[in-house]
Amino acid sequence: MVFTLLWLYVSRNFGQILGLECPEPLANLYSRSYFRATWVTTALDAGFWTAMRIRRKRLRDFASIVFSVYYLIAAEQADEKTRKVRGMLTVDHLRVSWNKSTTPYISFFTRLLRPRLARYPPRAIRIPRPSESSYTEPVSAWLFFDGPLSALKHHTKVVLDIPGGGFVAMSPRNNDDKLLAWAGKTGLPILSLDYKKAPEHPYPYSLNECYDVYHTIVASRGRCIGLSGTSCPRVVITGDSAGGNLATGTVLMILQSATIDARRWHGEETLPVPEGLILMYPGLDMNIGNWMTDEQMSLIKDRQMRKTNRNVLRRKSEDYSNLTPGTPHHSDDEEENNTSPPQVMTNGIAESPRPQVASPTSIEPATSAAHLTQPSNIATQSATLASSKPHQLKTRLAMSSMISYFNDRVLTPEMMRAMIILYVGPHNRPDFSTDFLLSPLLAPENLLVRFPKTYFLTGERDPLVDDTVIFAGRIRQAKWNDWRERQELGLLKSKAKFEEKDLVEVVLIPGISHGFLQFVSVFPEGWKHIYRCARWMEDIFARSDEDQVHENVGRRHEVANGDEDDYLTAGSKHHRHHRRMKTESSGDEDRPLEMSMASSTKSPPPSVKSSRGRGRGHRSKHAQTVDENDKRSQLKKNRSMVSLASEEDLLGRRMKGLAGGLMGMTSQGIDTP
Repeated sequence: MVFTLLWLYVSRNFGQILGLECPEPLANLYSRSYFRATWVTTALDAGFWTAMRIRRKRLRDFASIVFSVYYLIAAEQADEKTRKVRGMLTVDHLRVSWNKSTTPYISFFTRLLRPRLARYPPRAIRIPRPSESSYTEPVSAWLFFDGPLSALKHHTKVVLDIPGGGFVAMSPRNNDDKLLAWAGKTGLPILSLDYKKAPEHPYPYSLNECYDVYHTIVASRGRCIGLSGTSCPRVVITGDSAGGNLATGTVLMILQSATIDARRWHGEETLPVPEGLILMYPGLDMNIGNWMTDEQMSLIKDRQMRKTNRNVLRRKSEDYSNLTPGTPHHSDDEEENNTSPPQVMTNGIAESPRPQVASPTSIEPATSAAHLTQPSNIATQSATLASSKPHQLKTRLAMSSMISYFNDRVLTPEMMRAMIILYVGPHNRPDFSTDFLLSPLLAPENLLVRFPKTYFLTGERDPLVDDTVIFAGRIRQAKWNDWRERQELGLLKSKAKFEEKDLVEVVLIPGISHGFLQFVSVFPEGWKHIYRCARWMEDIFARSDEDQVHENVGRRHEVANGDEDDYLTAGSKHHRHHRRMKTESSGDEDRPLEMSMASSTKSPPPSVKSSRGRGRGHRSKHAQTVDENDKRSQLKKNRSMVSLASEEDLLGRRMKGLAGGLMGMTSQGIDTP
């Protein structure tokens, strides 16, 4: 009987006995399956960190597995070990932890648990730099393609993947599960970059590598990876974690290359915008803050995004309500229906610009006065009693997700701090409040409005979830403002609808945190999210095919109307593309003084005509946007007789003139004797 009861107890509480159940306060933080996965990864981290000082590699790899098995049983010791190490992190600790999946034993077990996704193994290749680049060293990459190399000639679509790893670790081979699944499911070539890591190559070296690879793919028409080169390939860019930061920065650099009108007047070619962007739990803000601003909260609480972000808002409300369990609160619907300035707390965030909080000092005098003096009438007495009732509290404070999930089992503030310091480097002094290539969350609206279709995939318990919802909200807001402006100018039909799903799509997965695509061997639910990303790629290219059909129809119509000469001339014209220098972090390049006489009869610059014949680079939708922007500028303002590129451009030329004389440079860039 005793053994029977003991067996029943062990069978019903097996997970709790071995530490598989979520302890408080993690019981309501993660899903059970995700916590089990982090239990395994925490034991592996503790085991590998314990054995990292062993010099001989074979002995170190074997000892890492032995220690990891011990920490799988002694879960509390594993937590204590990881807590101590994260308090004194070094770049070696980060690399040992994140590169462990490529060690012999872990790699062997991963291959055993992985389903057969592709028949062909990945191939290591090197991508040359474009001629305009400031660098000459090729970029290392891995090509995941489920087919022989000869079959690449039949492809015109490429997925450019930028893996994460905190800017300091992890190569594409750490993402074999994800990349092999994409290659097998889509049949497309997946080019994953093995960019140089910090601190040996700090910011912006890796960002320039990603940009140069995209430039080379476009300039070589895909020949650099084995495509036929008959047409410019269409590209979808993906990135996870730190790779999401680099992927977004790459898109911003591509868009920024076409923002200066003077470039088009000089015939400088602009790179085509990627077909789409897929970001998985990206880190988009290097300026870690404690509190959310009013602008950020307005993006998260937007009516269109409220359903998607409801759990994020609930968590921010719990940060306050858990501290004040006796304070009454009301729902979001009550706040929306309240026309007067709200006097109660909504999700822990106030909507009115001047929150009114009742203090005990303001209540007590009114209460005592009611006892000392006789009210003149019943109305006065009622008003006095109403003012003496306790007011419902309200606060403007809303903590950022990095602070709300500071005890995350995968990504902690100490790790984020170490990654940012190593990525920026000891010699850079970037402005964290303006450098949008370092923190894409700060990107200007004129670039966000031209963003391609963007997908976001993030866990709701991720410390970086705020980056996802805020950046998605900024993209949506920029495109909404542009859509309303075009509609008011008569460029769109009055009955046209704003299709948000065609511009940005956010998926927040409840109960999980960061990096869930990296350990699908112990978190099988991650496979469905990998396949979801593969479907997104197929959807992006399917829409691109439709746009290309419409574009070809429009070109045939132009040729039939007598524009064939312009089309052929534009297609054969040579262009030069200028990229950002490695020492720049943001802003426009310094250019010579340029003045142009604008008139209503002036012919357009050569590059405007040539936009028809650049091949796949410009879709019909993009050409329509350019025409609408031209009409908008003519309707809103009349151009002056003399126009400059910008105030920053003029200031830059003045500073260049001053510095050039001190450095012995003439206006032609020749050193003076």
